[in-house]
Amino acid sequence: MAVYRYKLQGILDIKDKLETQAKQEFANANIKLLEEEALLEEIRIRKNEYIEEGVKLRLEVIDPVAIDINKRAVEVMEDEEKKQELEVAVARKNVDAARKKMMDARTETRIYEKLKENDFKEFMIEEGKAESKEIDELNSFRFSEKSRRGE
Repeated sequence: MAVYRYKLQGILDIKDKLETQAKQEFANANIKLLEEEALLEEIRIRKNEYIEEGVKLRLEVIDPVAIDINKRAVEVMEDEEKKQELEVAVARKNVDAARKKMMDARTETRIYEKLKENDFKEFMIEEGKAESKEIDELNSFRFSEKSRRGE
């Protein structure tokens, strides 16, 4: 029996590597998104703490300097929150792009895997035909040998 060799195995190997790379990029993009979301949550918590502090400052003895400092801190945190929301949006877009790239790579790999599967089926059919032909030739040879001997 002949050994099966897929002609496009090199391309299939490359597609597998590209798919693996795309999966890794997707995982990295997801990690980055989670980090950005955690940072945004941390900023929001700090902003809320400053707001609560401002409320307490206004309930106690009025200290205009402390109230002003608190007000500026809240404004800074609001700016940081807006910047971080943009970072989260960018990270989400990166995740979406990485997901699409991963799905496209998987689709291409599946195409080549299906081609390999079909090629192997054809190979097996051809091998079956060749085996049948050999058996027929062997039987024909045996019959002709028996006929020649007079059996």
